[in-house]
Amino acid sequence: MVFWELMPRVRFAPSPTGYLHIGSARTFIFNWLYARKNNGTMILRLDDTDIERNTQVSIDSIFDGLKWLGLNWDEYYRQSERLDLHKEMADRILAAGFAYRDFTPAQTEEEKQEDSGPWLFHPGMRELTSEESDARAAAGEPFVVRFRVPRGENKAVKFKDSVFGDQYKKADEIEDFALLRSNGMPTYHMASCADDVDLRIDHIIRGQDHLTNTFKHVLIFEALGGVKPKFAHLPLLIAPDGAKLSKRKHGPVVSVTTYRDAGFLPQAYINFLCLLGWSPKNNREQMSRQELMDAFTFGGVNRSNAVVNFSEADPIDPKAQWLNGQHLRTMELAELLPMVRARIELEGLAIPEERFGLIVETIRARYTSLHDFAEKGRPYFADDFATEAAAGERLDEPEARPLLRELGARIEGAAEFTEASVEKILRDLAAERDVKPGVLINGSRSALTGQAVGPSAFHLFMAMGRERSVARLKGV
Repeated sequence: MVFWELMPRVRFAPSPTGYLHIGSARTFIFNWLYARKNNGTMILRLDDTDIERNTQVSIDSIFDGLKWLGLNWDEYYRQSERLDLHKEMADRILAAGFAYRDFTPAQTEEEKQEDSGPWLFHPGMRELTSEESDARAAAGEPFVVRFRVPRGENKAVKFKDSVFGDQYKKADEIEDFALLRSNGMPTYHMASCADDVDLRIDHIIRGQDHLTNTFKHVLIFEALGGVKPKFAHLPLLIAPDGAKLSKRKHGPVVSVTTYRDAGFLPQAYINFLCLLGWSPKNNREQMSRQELMDAFTFGGVNRSNAVVNFSEADPIDPKAQWLNGQHLRTMELAELLPMVRARIELEGLAIPEERFGLIVETIRARYTSLHDFAEKGRPYFADDFATEAAAGERLDEPEARPLLRELGARIEGAAEFTEASVEKILRDLAAERDVKPGVLINGSRSALTGQAVGPSAFHLFMAMGRERSVARLKGV
């Protein structure tokens, strides 16, 4: 066995014709997991030969999305810079007799459907001698180079898919597909296979919508005499109504940046995408990047399509939101802090540096988005915040405000400021005034945050700090 076969080479080959699609991101992730688990090579290749549809905005979107995911690649190529290679390999196939020139005028070409059934080839073109074909080409007559699919030989094109199992199609049912267009540009089939052969791609991992293309690609690989890659086709992602997720139909819902801009953690989003069509053997849900890499196998990929749940009112899948909250609660604080800091600073809020880590640790258990730290967590970073109706009711309970002002004065004058000291001061005051401690506990939370529900009140005091706590209590 050749050494490189032990260290697989995989590729993610997006077409830059729009923003990074959620399905494309999942394909990239599955390629990455397979490569990293097997000490292989991850290749990013832009399939950018569609000049009319490719845009720099789309290219930037792909890189922005992949950069946010934080999954690196080892080699980078652009198909548009490899056209000479594609043409050279097409010429090799032609010279070996596996292809032929089709001089059928483009304006009369009808390849979609004929009365007798699907179009397969143009009569007379396959039978041209090489001398006649060369002469017509030398005379400047335009032509398309087509693959000479074996006919009348009872040949079958076969391959084994790591997800969908054995695949089979009669060669007589495959049309003589184009390798080079009349302008000399390679088709998708030619360019993709030429690059896969040249880059020694070991395993092609892509969406199920490419499954039917693979029969043509197997023929090209065989004609070029290269090592035929292994294949793994991933189930499609579909909308709640069963329709295939489409940039054109569903808009930003299918864009990776929609989740990024909604305050998602990259790791949580990766975790969510992996569970769309794949599951570990023990049915775990929350998983770290390392855990995903260790558990990933094609045996865990389902054959049925995976549903992304969203609505017109909310483009975010509830399962994704839940996972994001789980990761927010459990990830290392040191890893979370820079992300929260960036969000707080973006909103123009001041960060109390001496208590920043304590604040985030105190409040993150109830949040499901990075946005929550600047929105729901605003009272911890600013003094202008709204008071919820339920919190206002707590403050309006009999004697609540005078008691809270007294609590603030006692905390201000205390020798120490700790959870234990604050709790003692609060309970002593409640006992002196013959009120339940809950009146002061709930009232304190309402005064400090404007919220009726939140972290433990005594944790909350520490997160707020003595100065801010005293000011808000005395100011009710």
